[in-house]
Amino acid sequence: MVTCPPEVSIRPYEQSSHEEKLWDCKQAFERELGAKTGDSEKADIYNSKLTTTYHNRWLEWVSHCAALDPGCIAVATVDDCTQTHSSNKKATEVDGYAGYAFLLPELFGFIWDAAVLNELYVVPSYRGEGVADALFEVILATAREQTLPVNRLVLDVDPENERARKFYDRHGCNRWGEMLTRSL
Repeated sequence: MVTCPPEVSIRPYEQSSHEEKLWDCKQAFERELGAKTGDSEKADIYNSKLTTTYHNRWLEWVSHCAALDPGCIAVATVDDCTQTHSSNKKATEVDGYAGYAFLLPELFGFIWDAAVLNELYVVPSYRGEGVADALFEVILATAREQTLPVNRLVLDVDPENERARKFYDRHGCNRWGEMLTRSL
């Protein structure tokens, strides 16, 4: 079992009361992915999609996924008692969240014939403290409960995201081809 900082708890996402906190993490994930794993064009593409329409559609999709599989989204929450201390940079940075992991529900297992880790994000101030490890462990447990064509977990990691590559290497993930894209 992986340990997190004492103020962090890993639990299933509860959509009714935490939509905007999850959205804040999603935006940070997208902006960081665009800015740190490519050129300014990639950053512009990732930033430009974060519209009100995207916000609403993404939260609707999250709600649908959570209804299909309540364990598919795990969040790392920062305890309320920690948030009240204004001197705690970590708590104010994340507004209650230290990160999240999003596993696609079992229904989507036929996309890659496997469990699909869609996203895993930890805010910078909680990186290296076991939060990502704990989120990944919870997601692996959820994935193991899915009935899948092939018992494996697949995920996409940008080649330039060295920190993420090292994390997944450490967790026993292996390269399995490469993803190609084309504009529509």
